[in-house]
Amino acid sequence: MTTWFADAEHLAWLDSEGDRLLEFGRAAAVDGGFGWLGDDGAVDASQGVQLWITCRMTHIYALAAMRGWDGARELMDHGVKALLGPLRDQVNDGWYSIVGGNSPAMDIKENYAHAFVILASASATAAGHPDAKALMDHAIAVHTDKFWDADAGMARESYNGDWSVGEDYRGVNSNMHTVEAYLAAADVAQRPDLLERAAAIVDRVVNHFARGNDWLLPEHFSATWDLELDYNVDEPGHPFRPYGVTIGHLLEWSRLALDAEAGLEAAGMPTPDWILPAAKALYGTAVADGWDVDGAEGFVYTMDFERRPVVRERMHWVAAEAIGAAAALWHRTGDRRYADEYAAWWTYAVNHLIDDEKGSWFHELDTANRPSATVWKGKPDLYHAYQATLFPRMPLTPALAPALSQGIEPAAE
Repeated sequence: MTTWFADAEHLAWLDSEGDRLLEFGRAAAVDGGFGWLGDDGAVDASQGVQLWITCRMTHIYALAAMRGWDGARELMDHGVKALLGPLRDQVNDGWYSIVGGNSPAMDIKENYAHAFVILASASATAAGHPDAKALMDHAIAVHTDKFWDADAGMARESYNGDWSVGEDYRGVNSNMHTVEAYLAAADVAQRPDLLERAAAIVDRVVNHFARGNDWLLPEHFSATWDLELDYNVDEPGHPFRPYGVTIGHLLEWSRLALDAEAGLEAAGMPTPDWILPAAKALYGTAVADGWDVDGAEGFVYTMDFERRPVVRERMHWVAAEAIGAAAALWHRTGDRRYADEYAAWWTYAVNHLIDDEKGSWFHELDTANRPSATVWKGKPDLYHAYQATLFPRMPLTPALAPALSQGIEPAAE
C-alpha cells in the first residue's frame, strides 16, 4: 500500500500549500523587519517588529528563494537588512528583541531570538545573499561569547540590554532552537564544532532530562540547572515558558535528535545508539498523552507531570511538529506506523487548522477545534507550517537551507 510520502497528489498539494502560505506572508514586510500578522493577514502594529518573527520569516523566504518562488529573494533581503540595521544594537552588540509598537527597543537580549538570528543568516547565506555570511559569522560569535556555556554543554537564557546582568533561569525551549540553529550553521559554515555543541545539548536534554523523567521533559531550571517543576504554575499558558510538559516540544526534540544523529553520521562522528529509541519514546509519549485526550481531535498544549492535560487548547505549531516528527521517524525507520500517523496529522490540519478563507493556519483552536486566542493572537508567522510542507520530502541532514543550496529538491522517496 502506497504511503503519502510517495503519493504524487499529496506531494503536489504540499507545494501548493507552501505557496499559499508564502503568499499570505508577503504582507508581513514592514519598515524595519517583519510584523505580527493578524487573523486577516494585516499587520498588528501594536506588536512592533519582533526579532524572532523577523528571523523566522527571513529563514522561510530564504528557503523559498532557493526554490524559485517569485518575490522570495526580495523578502529575504528585506529581513537581512533589518537584522543588519534597526534590530541590531549598534552600541552593546547583539539584537533587540522588539523595536517599535508598544515596547520600543525592548532592553533584553534573549537566547531564543539570537538562535533565530543564526538560523536566518545561515539560510540566507545558503541562498547566496551577499551580506548574509558576515551576519552569520557575527551572530555565531555573539552567541558563542554570550550564550554558549561550554561547561554545562547548554546555552544561557538572557541578559539585560548591555549584557551586564544575566537572567537567573535556564530554559529548554531556547536550547531547542539553539540546536536547530547550530545544525544549520554547522552545515553552511562548515563548522563541526557547532555540530558537536548541538549534539551536547541533545544529549543533556533528551538523554538525561527527558529520559530521567520518564520522557515527560521538564523545561525550566535555575541558573545552576536545578529543576523547577512548578515554574509558571500560575501562568500555565505562557507562549514560550508554559508550566509542565509541552507536547509540541516532545515532538520537536524527537525530530531534532534524529537530525543530529544524521548530521553526526554524515560528518563521520560517533552516533550514540540511544538516539533512535529516545526519539521514538518522545514521539510516542506526545501521541499517547497529548492527542485526542479529551474527546476531540488535536494535541493539547501542555500537561502536568502526572500526564493530566493542563492547557487544552490546540496550537497549530504542535500539529506541524507532529507532521515533521512522524516524517523523520518514517525516513529513519520505515515503520508503517509513522506513515499512517503522518497522514492523520495532515488530515487534522486540513480539516481544522488551515484557513482557506483568510489564509495561513489558525494558530490556536479551542477544545472543540474552533478558533481561539488564549495563548496566541492572530497568525504571527509561517515558520512551523511552511517547514511542515518541506520536512516530509527532505533528508534528515543536511538542514533545509544547505540541502536546498546543494540542489536537493523536495521530492518523493
